[in-house]
Amino acid sequence: MRVMVQRVHPDAVMPKYAHEGDAGVDLYSVEEAMLAPGERRLIPTGLKISFPRGFEAQVRPKSGLALKQGLSVLNTPGTVDAGYRGEVGVIVVNLGQEAVTIAKKTKIAQMIFTRVEEAVFEETVALDSTTRGEGGFGSTGA
Repeated sequence: MRVMVQRVHPDAVMPKYAHEGDAGVDLYSVEEAMLAPGERRLIPTGLKISFPRGFEAQVRPKSGLALKQGLSVLNTPGTVDAGYRGEVGVIVVNLGQEAVTIAKKTKIAQMIFTRVEEAVFEETVALDSTTRGEGGFGSTGA
């Protein structure tokens, strides 16, 4: 799949796979940010992207940042729709006990491309029955 990338900030780092066979590409910050415990902030990547309809880009946390610094991504996975042409930003939250400084050009998230299907909605007066029925949260006993 071809993904077109436009740098909109001079410090933007092109997305790249760190290792052969990786599912996600790394996304990097273009500015320094300090996050206090519990604080969240939109971190810009300095990149705009374009990719084919029928796909989405999912922005997800990096496990090393989560484990070592308590940083995660809110709204995860965050969806970048195929029609979006604005700058890709990452909503980062500090879930740790200490303030964390994100340096410029630091890996802050990963992005994975996946296929999506467009749904066609049809109204009905009744749904088909299943063995689960209307069993919701906790319906399996856990």
